[in-house]
Amino acid sequence: MKKIAIEDLKDIATGAAFLGTGGGGDPYIGRVLAMNAIQEFTMPEIVDADSLADDALVFTIAMLGAPTVLGEKAACGDDLDLAIKRLEQRLGRKADALVGIEIGGMNSLVPVVAAARLGLPLVDADGMGRAFPEIQMVTFNVYGVSCTPLSVTDDHLTSLIVDTADAKSAEDLVRIASVHLGCSVVISSYPLSGAALKRSAVKGTLTLARDIGKAIVRGRKEGNPVDVLVDYLRTTPYYNQCKVLFDGKVQDIQRETKLGFSIGHCHLAALDGSDRTMEISFQNEHLVAREQGRTRAIVPDLICLVDRETAEPIPVESLKYGQRLKVIATSAAPIMRTPESLAVFGPRAFGFDEDFVPLEDIPN
Repeated sequence: MKKIAIEDLKDIATGAAFLGTGGGGDPYIGRVLAMNAIQEFTMPEIVDADSLADDALVFTIAMLGAPTVLGEKAACGDDLDLAIKRLEQRLGRKADALVGIEIGGMNSLVPVVAAARLGLPLVDADGMGRAFPEIQMVTFNVYGVSCTPLSVTDDHLTSLIVDTADAKSAEDLVRIASVHLGCSVVISSYPLSGAALKRSAVKGTLTLARDIGKAIVRGRKEGNPVDVLVDYLRTTPYYNQCKVLFDGKVQDIQRETKLGFSIGHCHLAALDGSDRTMEISFQNEHLVAREQGRTRAIVPDLICLVDRETAEPIPVESLKYGQRLKVIATSAAPIMRTPESLAVFGPRAFGFDEDFVPLEDIPN
């Protein structure tokens, strides 16, 4: 059992923005919500996945919708409480702990808010070690945990319970509901046992996000934040295959909110005087990076855009013409690269007609 200090929230938000690969919602909003919840209630206990009893009941809690809208609407708090309580009512049992469904952006800190408000332990883990746009794109789903029953709530405390035969069907239904409810909802899903969580989670990611944030801060003090960040990532259990793919400025950005997602492309031109260009395609999160049409990194590996001077991660909704950025790619957690996982969130799940190639196997 461990505690996170309130001063850790900024580092967690920064690290989670990096791991969010452009998505997961605005981490600043998540940090403000978490600070307010901790001040009003108390700091939740953070527990390791392996410390859970096998028969413990754990719920995920997250916000779902288009990142541009998530940042505007955030969560009121009562919607988080209601999502948990409605799922407890449906199952006839109280939750023993909460866990994040992803460690990206706002959704890294929404579970901190919910755990603080409800006095529940928060598990240091999540279901992907990054962010993804759809409910079924989670290791819990890949390794046999049912997504449903799940609860959906909004800021007006509208609520519904969804029961489906599979997670993709749940995604399709909840996405329609989220659009009707303003492209921003709270969901609690994947009710799972302690044993199932230990088997299927990406562990230790909340503290990893904190330490990535601390590395960025340390790099700023030392005057080389991107180098310090990359050096730290190479010491981690998941993100150790890591490289700077590109150093450039935003030349063009096409972005639209469509079907509940932020979808588009970001075009970068090199800053070294060459004619090199890079295109980043995204659906909430960055999915593929191509230089002169050649794939340099592809989902589920992480593609992260950071300010070239400060290493501040730049969410999709904050990309602007003229920004000077570095593109950093890292390996995904090993559990995310298995054939079973690639069948659910490999390149073809996003409409790319190509196979996944690990970052370390792609020539520079």
